[in-house]
Amino acid sequence: MNTMKINAGKTLMVAHRGVSGLERENTVAAFLAAGNRSYYGIETDIYRTNDGNFILNHDGNLQRIAGENLKVEEASYETLRRITLYDMDGTKRRVDLHLASLEEYISICKRYEKVAVLELKSGFTDEEIAEIVRRIESFDYLAGVTFISFNYDNLLKVRAIRPEAVCQFLTGDASDEMIARLAGDRLDLDVYHEALTEERIAALHAAGIRVNCWTVDSKERAEALASWGVDYITSNILEAQA
Repeated sequence: MNTMKINAGKTLMVAHRGVSGLERENTVAAFLAAGNRSYYGIETDIYRTNDGNFILNHDGNLQRIAGENLKVEEASYETLRRITLYDMDGTKRRVDLHLASLEEYISICKRYEKVAVLELKSGFTDEEIAEIVRRIESFDYLAGVTFISFNYDNLLKVRAIRPEAVCQFLTGDASDEMIARLAGDRLDLDVYHEALTEERIAALHAAGIRVNCWTVDSKERAEALASWGVDYITSNILEAQA
């Protein structure tokens, strides 16, 4: 099995949770699969742990990906790191499949020159945002990171300490009201793809807002969005053809 190639034109492709159509999501394996392909960016999700650390996971619970009814924010970093995740065939035969750290993710993005599209999942404090930024800066890679979040305040906190940081608000809303809000705060948009039309993309661009969209796994839909000029497409399995 491999990725599905599309005619993306000038649209940049982002690997959703790594190449999660091929490898267990948000693992080093998924990030490396993206690093070794033509993706512009690699997306992942970050939570706080109960001992003041950070770990990469989407659901906030390990039931679906490991069969463990364990909430990420209520467990320690070391406890979470010890758990083996399911492979794509539902087995636990691979010892390399574990929750990834922020440091592993940033180092892979930097090595393969991919933009790190980092979703801030927890409602982070100012101090936690500052620590995430500090860890990324220790790799000298903050300029290679795009911050995304459904939590608007998370993005404002990033901007408060690093005004130049690239930030995209995650939402299903591409209305004129949302455009005005984003333009006022100088934020870009990461929107559910079904909210987009050619006219909506044009309106966002007219306001100076760059547009990412999620999660597009249909070749036909992705190529339509690309033809309308969407800036980024986030996908589990689609990749731009060379």
